[in-house]
Amino acid sequence: MRLVVRFLFKTLVGFLGLSLVLVLLFKFVPVPVTATMVMDGNGITKDWTSLSNIDRNMVRAVIAAEDGKFCTHDGFDREAIEKAIENNARGGRIKGGSTISQQTAKNVFLWQGGGYVRKGFEAWFTVLIEQIWGKRRIMEVYLNVAETGIGTYGVEAGARRYFGKSAASLTPLEAARMAAALPLPKERSVKNPRGWLARHGGTIAARVGVVRRDGLDACIYQ
Repeated sequence: MRLVVRFLFKTLVGFLGLSLVLVLLFKFVPVPVTATMVMDGNGITKDWTSLSNIDRNMVRAVIAAEDGKFCTHDGFDREAIEKAIENNARGGRIKGGSTISQQTAKNVFLWQGGGYVRKGFEAWFTVLIEQIWGKRRIMEVYLNVAETGIGTYGVEAGARRYFGKSAASLTPLEAARMAAALPLPKERSVKNPRGWLARHGGTIAARVGVVRRDGLDACIYQ
């Protein structure tokens, strides 16, 4: 029993140490590859880009679409989590509970898919990146590792794929269409959205102005 306890203790200490090292490293170094990219059978097209070279419309669009409280929460939107739990208790489909910080932690350090074990690791890495990276770096990493299309990662590669230009000069509607497709990038059309998806993109584009007006991106552009 002592050997088992000692092994588990060493494993825990090793994990904590490794996770701290990785988070500290990626505070300054671009994330080279993620588990999602490695497991993508469609190849990898990406182009790491500094946040200063990504149009503010893109930042505001993902805040509007994914996480309106990004600048005010500590990594977790407790209201959204409570709603997801209530919905799950009724047998409904859980959605809308993950913040941009949680998605970034998952995308960089973990794997896709559900499960309480992965959620536990996700929470740990979310706390770390909130404390060590800060909001601006979290947003920068998120916009560089998020899947934006089939075999396409990051908004720079996505902008060049869909609009033939850099992410530095996206219009509110272009940014909104990319943000609208983020939850299901392999299935949702960015260039020629129709029906609900087109309307959803238009709604996000309108909210870009709200994010700007209300300073919901203030933690990034201080």
